[in-house]
Amino acid sequence: MPDSQHPFQSLTPGFIMDAVEKQGFFCDRRIFALNSYENRVYQVGIDEAPPLIAKFYRPGRWSEQQLLEEHRFCFELADQELPVVTPLKNSENESLFKHHGFYFALYPRQGGHAPEFDNLDNLKILGRLLGRIHGIGSVKPFKHRPTLDSRNFGYESVRLIDESFIPDEYRASYRAVTDQLLESIDTIMDGADSIRFIRTHGDCHAGNILWRDNAPHFVDFDDARMAPAVQDIWMMFSGDRPRQLAQLNALMEGYGEFSDFDMRELRYIEPLRTLRMLHYSAWLARRWQDPIFPHTFFWFNTTRYWGEHILELREQLAALREPALELQ
Repeated sequence: MPDSQHPFQSLTPGFIMDAVEKQGFFCDRRIFALNSYENRVYQVGIDEAPPLIAKFYRPGRWSEQQLLEEHRFCFELADQELPVVTPLKNSENESLFKHHGFYFALYPRQGGHAPEFDNLDNLKILGRLLGRIHGIGSVKPFKHRPTLDSRNFGYESVRLIDESFIPDEYRASYRAVTDQLLESIDTIMDGADSIRFIRTHGDCHAGNILWRDNAPHFVDFDDARMAPAVQDIWMMFSGDRPRQLAQLNALMEGYGEFSDFDMRELRYIEPLRTLRMLHYSAWLARRWQDPIFPHTFFWFNTTRYWGEHILELREQLAALREPALELQ
């Protein structure tokens, strides 16, 4: 394989079908790529059976132990009858497979649409489910998956951008605002040792929740990690402060039926949002050698992008200084 070729370019239709058929399925040659950038995900037609979803993990991102830990968490939740989409197991009770250097998993196809976070009734239902997920997630820790903290999401992200991507004309401004952001985050999260870190989904945006028959189904636990429970909550809030307070009250009404929530975690919402912003920029930078990234995220790493990014970070610095949300 030439050095310039990205590993995912070897995922040809023939490669994908060979991997799936080695697990005992007969493909009907219909393969559709689904929206996925960190990994590669395909709907694969199966002869005289419903299609399957084949997920090929990005090489080098997670270890085998970390991938298996994700799967075990999903099975643990499903065993308690929670609506999560789990990988399929073969006759030997295995859910993680390997084909010519790629780890992959197979999933049943799950229909549905993104939830409406503006619908307070939906948030109450989501709160109930998150309360149950976190109740199970708090029973024991991940042993191999990382913890969300300012080091790996903040400092390492900023270092990468500063060393290899930020244009010279923006470097001083970027350093100034990120230094202030990281200092503020560390100050706010200084008492995090007293907060319980649990196993979380880690990436609860609308695209990872499928709504069907008035009920949510959680998918894609690829970013599961140890974090405060609020990590799975804050991404469901939007709009101005009064609207976010209404959303918080609706979600907590459902959440409290199954799990206790430490209200001190609410002060971590803006720090976690800031870390996600820093990490997202660095994620694009780390993946820039993957051909799909320059094609899809063509606006990244332009002069305009960096100027707007620094403006957003300055606005976030102001948000960090605002009072935290409080349950009404």
